Amino acid sequence: MQSVIRTAVAAFALALGAGTAFAQAYPAKPIRLIVPFPPGGTTDVLARTVGQKLTQALGQPVIIENRPGAGATIGADAAAKSAPDGYTLLMGAVHHTIAPNVYKKLSYDFQKDLTPVSVVAIVPNVLVVSPSFPASNVQELVAYARANPGKLTYASNGNGTAHHLIGEQFKAQTGTSIVHVPYKGSAPAITDLMGGQVSMMFDTASSALPYIKAGKLKPLAVATARRSSALPDVPTLAESGLPGFDIASWFGILAPAGTPPEIVNRLGTEITRALALPDVKKQFADIGAEPVGNTPAQMTAQIKEEVTRFGKLVKEARVSMD
Repeated sequence: MQSVIRTAVAAFALALGAGTAFAQAYPAKPIRLIVPFPPGGTTDVLARTVGQKLTQALGQPVIIENRPGAGATIGADAAAKSAPDGYTLLMGAVHHTIAPNVYKKLSYDFQKDLTPVSVVAIVPNVLVVSPSFPASNVQELVAYARANPGKLTYASNGNGTAHHLIGEQFKAQTGTSIVHVPYKGSAPAITDLMGGQVSMMFDTASSALPYIKAGKLKPLAVATARRSSALPDVPTLAESGLPGFDIASWFGILAPAGTPPEIVNRLGTEITRALALPDVKKQFADIGAEPVGNTPAQMTAQIKEEVTRFGKLVKEARVSMD
């Protein structure tokens, strides 16, 4: 009996040692970080900032791979179907907790096929129009939309994204008829907004801030319960007559399900350390992003809660994609 116990203990110690050695050896080659949107948007900017710090901490390049399309689900699908070895990661976002409620058919399960590592940042969303748009606040916008039903358009960074849902929620609460125009990311949508091809847009403060500061876009309200520290003079939608309106955007790192816990924990530790660096804090503050750096368990709980929450909003707004 004692020999059996000694054998079991030895086997456990060997397995534990192998796992530790595996974690210490990781990474032995470049890491791919999939960004499900085009370059230039908030997801891309945050991914590159974190990727640079992970490159320094891990001693291997973190290569950004932009895989936009289908409301960020193409990139998520690619990550979910990758080998669970820590060499493919996804820069996930709030959009991925909306997609399961919007798309009738998804070839992956966001909660089962991907393992949360850490939420990187939370960013407020802001309603912006071109400087020439005939409204200086939400009340004037709503009045104009009601007087011109079906004539206004709002851009989003894709079908089934948070910005699409915010637009539908806005329409429902204001009783307006505004046409949705989806894009494959924030950057092309903002370009068309400034060019007058669309009337308005809900976007993250990070993407819109440079254009607001340059006078190329006019902010009317933020979609969060509190005002943004980056736009302190811009009222919330709740303050503008839409009580209870509160939809922020979060961004975080996930790995394919089955990725060894040692690797997930190491990545989470390095991300948390990076977010505490003064230069990272400044970079985030400059674009209106608030660093987070929570645990895999906390991120898992957040995703579960938001899938349920957005499921209710999607049903109420009657948003559905094939």
